Amino acid sequence: MRNVLVTLVLAASLGAATSGQDRPGAGASDGETPDSIVAALYDVISGPAGQARDWDRFRKLFAPGARLIPASPRTDGSAPAALSPEDYIQRTSESFLKNGFFEKEIARRTEAFGTVTHVFSTYESRRASADDKPMARGINSIQLLKHGGRWWIATVLWDQERPDNPIPGKYLEGRRN
Repeated sequence: MRNVLVTLVLAASLGAATSGQDRPGAGASDGETPDSIVAALYDVISGPAGQARDWDRFRKLFAPGARLIPASPRTDGSAPAALSPEDYIQRTSESFLKNGFFEKEIARRTEAFGTVTHVFSTYESRRASADDKPMARGINSIQLLKHGGRWWIATVLWDQERPDNPIPGKYLEGRRN
């Protein structure tokens, strides 16, 4: 029931906040398809040290009220904090600029119904260049909503692979390289 309410509130917010043209992405096709918006998400956060990210483009990928949630267990045992796109920008921009960061989708599973699409996107993260050995792997659970003629990111929830949490083989099938 809570998910239905969240979806209804999100849809109402989108209707009030945008017609789909009020918040266009940097690329006209960023929200055209689920594939294009997921590609834009990875593209906008990836880049070498010294390269500023296009945070305006990043903001325009997300529906009003969208959340990004790192789900990996926290060392202090506290619950994960839900971040707004602005919180995520504040949390990562300095590190991305100083150290570089590249994240690449390596496999995907997608489920869709009507205006809702769920993408389980298996990723590899690298620090200095897109060709480095991966420093981490995990899965981004991305919920998308189609409204106003385009796709929006409603939620990105992710967890990293750990010794006690390996990525199951079914989420590595159909690797994208």
